[in-house]
Order: sequence, then C-alpha cells, then structure tokens
Amino acid sequence: MRSAILGGVCALALGGGPALAQPAEPLQLPALQREALEADARAKEIDLLNVQTDLRVRNIEAERYPAISVLGLTQYQSDVPTPPPFLPGGQPLFLPPKDTYDVSVRVDQRIYDPASSARLALAHADLAESQARVRTSLYALRTEVNESFFAAALLQEELGALETSIGDLEARLRETAARVREGAALAGDAAAVEAALLRQRQQADELRANRGAALARLAMLTARPIGDEAVTSLPDLTAAVSNARGALDTLRSRPEYAQFDRARDRVARQQDAAAAADLPQVSAFGRAGYGRPGLNFISDQWQVYALGGVQLQWKAWTWKTSTREHEALALQQDIVTAEERAFSSTLRRGIEVDLATIDRLQGTVAADDRIITLRESIDRAARLRLQEGVTTAADYLDRRSEWLTAQFDRARHRVELAQAQARLLTTLGLEVQ
Repeated sequence: MRSAILGGVCALALGGGPALAQPAEPLQLPALQREALEADARAKEIDLLNVQTDLRVRNIEAERYPAISVLGLTQYQSDVPTPPPFLPGGQPLFLPPKDTYDVSVRVDQRIYDPASSARLALAHADLAESQARVRTSLYALRTEVNESFFAAALLQEELGALETSIGDLEARLRETAARVREGAALAGDAAAVEAALLRQRQQADELRANRGAALARLAMLTARPIGDEAVTSLPDLTAAVSNARGALDTLRSRPEYAQFDRARDRVARQQDAAAAADLPQVSAFGRAGYGRPGLNFISDQWQVYALGGVQLQWKAWTWKTSTREHEALALQQDIVTAEERAFSSTLRRGIEVDLATIDRLQGTVAADDRIITLRESIDRAARLRLQEGVTTAADYLDRRSEWLTAQFDRARHRVELAQAQARLLTTLGLEVQ
C-alpha cells in the first residue's frame, strides 16, 4: 500500500498529474508603456477625428453638386405701376394685381470656385494638428508608467534584501535561543535578535503594501490585472542613452515637434483659404415656377415661367481686410516658432539633471558591488564571533544593519540609474526598448 502511494506521488511529480503553474512573465517597461497608451480613452480620439474630418470633407465636396432650393412667396403691396389712361372713361389699359403669389424651384451649380480646394486642404491640416495634439497629451502617460514601474522595482529590490536578512535573523534567533537554553548566552541576546527580526518583518510588510499600491497603479494605467506577485525587470538602456547623447542637438522625436509642424501647416492653409476667398466665383443658376403674375408683371393671370443664367461674384474691394488677415496669420506662424524654441530650451535644460545623475550613478553602482562584498565579509566574521560567544548580539545586529543598508543603497542606485536613463529617453521622445 505504502509503495502504491509513493508511486502515485512520484507520478504526479514527474508530470503524470496536472501541470504546475508557470511563473508569470516579468513586467517589461516598454510593454507597459504601449499598453497604457492603448488603454487610455483618448487613444480613440484619433479615429474619431478621422471620421469627423471625413464628414466635413464630404460636405465641402458636396458643394460641387447642384444645390436645389424651393421658394414660396405671397405678398400684398399698397401700390402697383399704373399706366396712363388709354381706354374711354379714363381707365388704364392694364392694372397689375396688388396681391402676388409665387412658388418656384431654383437650381444653382458652381462652375468655378477657387476656395474649394483651399478649404479641403485646411480641413486635412486641422485633422493633422488635432491628432498631433492628442498624441502629445497621450505622451504624458509614459512618465506616469515610469514612476509606478520604478517605484515597484525599487521596493522589489529592497524587499528581496530584507527577506534575505529576515531569513538570516531567524537562523540566528534559533541558534541564540539554543545557546540560552544551554547557558552559553544571555537571554538578552535572544531578545535583541528577536526584536530586530520583528522590526524587519514590519518593514517587509510596509514594503509589500507600498509595492502593491505601485502595481495597482500600473494595473489601472494599463487596464489589465497585475498581481502582487508580479516581478519587474529593469531595462538595460546604456546603449540607447549613449546614442542619444551623440544626437542631442538634432533630436526632434517628441510629439510636440510634430504638433508645432502641423500648426504651421494649418496656418499656411488658412492663408491659402483666405486668399482664395477673394477670387472670383462663377456659377450657373436656373429657376422654374408658377405664380401670379409670372414674368409678365402686368398680367393678373397665373403663369408657369422659367429663367436661367450665369452669375459672377467677386469681392473687388475689401478695404484691405484680406491683407490684414494675411499679416495676422503670418504673426501666428512666428508665435508657433517662438513656442517651439522655448520648448526646445526647456527640454535641454530638463535633461541636464538626468545626464549628471546618470554619470554619478554609473560610478556609484560600480562601487556598490565592492561595498557589498566587504560588508558580507564583515557580516560573516560577526556571525562567527556571535556563534562562538565572543561578541554580543547587539554588535552582530549593528554589522547586520550595515549590510542591509548597503544592500538597500545598491538596490536604490541600480533602480535610480535605470530610472534616470528611462526618464532621459522619455524626455527626448525616444522609445524605451
């Protein structure tokens, strides 16, 4: 019976039973940024703007087709033209009616309208600028994702070091308690180790809570579940940062630059549309109706009538309003250029801190490994002295605390370096790979 049970356990262990759960994929910063951009409600605006512009373009294009309107008129006038008397008794030859009625259909067909193509170009320029503005607003999500991701990464590193220390303290507590029972150590030594152990467990609980909050914020940004057991993976951005340093003066990857370009293009299209509005427009028209009187105004009979022709419309004199509008739009171009230059200056000033931070932390991280090695050596020596009873628990805990502080410093420096690199790339508009 016992052999059968053991055989069943072995079969399960070797894969005869249900498959064991695989560890979740580590959280990658580039994927989180993409997911946040796709999950944001504003991402739909780009498609909505396309549909909106398509409707406006179709309206402009529809102006090429005949415009049909129905007119109705009835009126009474107090006087009408009266010819001199020609009939005996002083009666006029004809007398137009004072009440008139008219129902007609009018058809207008544009033959030449130079403003049509300019208005179409302006509609497309408005679309491009609006979409660029949406992409600019969405870009701020990258900063939010960065902050939450690196907060979770730092807490993960600190929690890992703290759990290692907790495991060591648990072992030391068992050893010290056994030595106390044997009379080889004081009860205060065990109490000191236990107090340090409890304090570190409290710290671990606090770190887990804070890390859970950071992961929850990431889950909200990306609109997907992220459990507390999720593991973050720090990106290696050294090569990307090195390439970016060599192209600082020529980089124009931020979406704001595209927005500035689209704004200038939109102003140029406005200038074209304003100039085209002053050009002559030619259209044909036709009208058919039924009224009393018809085209023969001296008749008092109901008549069917029709008329047609070609008309020219031209703003020959506009009191220089077009010139002033063109000058105002040219000034708007200058305003956009000034804003672009100010943005570039702000961007360049903003990355100086990150560049200095990266240079500092690269040297600091290299020194951290040596510090950890030394602290581990000191901690091992203190642990051996504690086991041999030649040092107190308080002295050992001081050395252990110094080791833990060194672990925390290295974790913080590694995360801060990756965060500064990611922040630099994000500020410059470059993708974090």
